Amino acid sequence: MSDSLEKWKRTHYSKEVNQDINGETVTLMGWIHEIRDLGGIIFILLRDRDGIIQVTAPSKKISTDFFKEIRKLKKEAVIAIKGSVQKSSKAPGGVEIIPDALKLLNEAKLPLPLDITEKVKAEIDTRLDARFLDLRKPTVSAIFKIKSRMLHSVRLFLEREGFIEVNTPKLVASATEGGTELFPITYFEREAFLGQSPQLYKQMMMSAGFDKVYEIAPIFRAEEHDTLRHLNEVISVDIEASFLDHEDVMNILERLVSTVLEEVQDNCETELKLLERDLFVPETPFERIDYDEVVDIVNSKGTLMRYGEDLSRAAEKAMGEFMDGYHFITGWPSDIKPFYVMPSDENPKKSYAFDLMYKDLEISSGARRVHKYDLLVERIKKQGLNPESFERYLAAFEYGIPPHAGWGLGSERFTMCITGVNNIRETVLFPRDRRRLTP
Repeated sequence: MSDSLEKWKRTHYSKEVNQDINGETVTLMGWIHEIRDLGGIIFILLRDRDGIIQVTAPSKKISTDFFKEIRKLKKEAVIAIKGSVQKSSKAPGGVEIIPDALKLLNEAKLPLPLDITEKVKAEIDTRLDARFLDLRKPTVSAIFKIKSRMLHSVRLFLEREGFIEVNTPKLVASATEGGTELFPITYFEREAFLGQSPQLYKQMMMSAGFDKVYEIAPIFRAEEHDTLRHLNEVISVDIEASFLDHEDVMNILERLVSTVLEEVQDNCETELKLLERDLFVPETPFERIDYDEVVDIVNSKGTLMRYGEDLSRAAEKAMGEFMDGYHFITGWPSDIKPFYVMPSDENPKKSYAFDLMYKDLEISSGARRVHKYDLLVERIKKQGLNPESFERYLAAFEYGIPPHAGWGLGSERFTMCITGVNNIRETVLFPRDRRRLTP
């Protein structure tokens, strides 16, 4: 068996092999998921990106030398195989491959750090240390196929809504929202930071007349959280839109969520089945709950929450018990929201900010923005920040910027909602938290 492809070309992925091509010769390539030697017959489960298919090698139907070569194969070896498709009621998918030729392209070192078949479960740290192997598991790769479909659907939805995709800098001179939750880096002769959010640049695009923009890109938060819901590098889906208010962009967000969930449901049936996930597609509009009511609900559940506080984890859990599915929390106090959030016209102590929750998990936050220069400077000062640090940003507000609103949606948290996984690290290929910087 040669370890070179030579002129071999894959003709099919596993999911494309079915009873409709019974009797045809196919070439498949992938990994040996499992191999069972029953003496006179050897079964190989061949795994590729799209699934698993059975290769059946009966000693009576293939040459003795070929049979001996197959017997030498080990788990997780990379192979290419040519053979004929044959119906089989006992094989997965109702078909099997009877091999005519096989190439051993590479072998795997044994023993493996973890069990790809998942008969023996591994702890999350073991899995992440050997992530390249962990990702071979069908249930794990299913999460990322769903995430891929989700991001694809998000982009299509926003393009249909008339949004323009932009790419903003990730190396910045100062904080987006103030505070110290920043990763400093050396930028030639001076200090710079990894971007917390594209927020200020999105708003500058409103001044530039782009009208509606979106970005799907990494953001970095130097928070020392060590929870199942936080990471220090994530992918954020952000929008900003001119001549729209908070209600308008909430409407866009809820329609996006429902549309994406429906498209994942339609296009990821195999992956959802692997994860044993029955996807719930909510109707719109989502329920809106005012912050004042949230305080009352949380306190009625026996969890102390004072007015003016953000939701603690205990408060989120209390709301999750009260609310099922997707819902908005609106009317947040101005003092606990960033300086660029517009205070309410009726009551300046409250704001036009909102959070989108799924049960007890915040997945998005947004607001109508301050678009008046003097009010923006006032808000910056009120939050103990120096307007001079935002000079370039503030300049965009001196030359005619329209009213605007926007939001940011955490793609990993949204993936958690879709897939049902409880640890955000499951939704990132190579997660970065306060302890993990490799692989």
